Amino acid sequence: MTAMNVQKPPDRDQGLRDAVAMTLDHDACYRAITARDARFDGRLFIGVKTTGIYCRPICPARTPLSRNITFYSTAAAAQEAGFRPCLRCRPETAPDLAAWRGTSNTVSRALRLIEMGALDDGDVDGLAMRLGVGERHLRRLFKQHLGAAPISVAQTRRVLLAKQLIHETLLPMTEIALASGFGSVRRFNETFAQLYGRAPGDLRRRGGPAVGAAHGITVRLPYRAPYDWFGVLAFFRQRAIPGVERVEANRYLRTIHADGQTGVIVCPPSAPMRQIEGSR
Repeated sequence: MTAMNVQKPPDRDQGLRDAVAMTLDHDACYRAITARDARFDGRLFIGVKTTGIYCRPICPARTPLSRNITFYSTAAAAQEAGFRPCLRCRPETAPDLAAWRGTSNTVSRALRLIEMGALDDGDVDGLAMRLGVGERHLRRLFKQHLGAAPISVAQTRRVLLAKQLIHETLLPMTEIALASGFGSVRRFNETFAQLYGRAPGDLRRRGGPAVGAAHGITVRLPYRAPYDWFGVLAFFRQRAIPGVERVEANRYLRTIHADGQTGVIVCPPSAPMRQIEGSR
């Protein structure tokens, strides 16, 4: 694969940082998004220079001209370059968004700590100390493997998690702000106003929530097609822990215990069986 230079979208603030050169073959990536190939969903993101928006490869919008787009390997890299998430294809629902299969054990460990909120209240220097490396070295590793700084990765995680909760749950905005790692509701509102040009509540009125539950919380878990749902159920059925896990009909159940409360996670398919079982 050949390296390519990433460009900023037009008419953005001059203070935006240049994104790093990436090892993504532009022509191959363009063929993938033209075909809306679901196998690339979550593995690359498209920055549209004419709109300042970044999308998933399966976005239903009209495919931009090749010269008007730049490819990024992570949502954080696209967002750090000044692009904002698409409201139509919703990058927060891309499969494997929080996962990264790379060769750097340090970056993998750092991502796990970020997912646990290491940068919600702490800083990059503290994260580096927990990993046993220097701050500059950690920043260099993130740029090399993810195309974005650690703080950008954490900020992108917070924003996209919050947006998913807005669309897919009935949680109050205050709880969403805290659950996604924002230190305050004010910061939560300011971030969404800056990124989306509207308040978080306005996004909920426009788009959802898509699902909800009278008793509990319902969240859709994305997957990359094709997905062997029946094979997964068979795997868990043979290994179910008595009193903890159970497989019944076409769903998986597991008991959980958190903060002194006991509950149950129920995972049923949300799409027709033939769609999950079959290939595209």
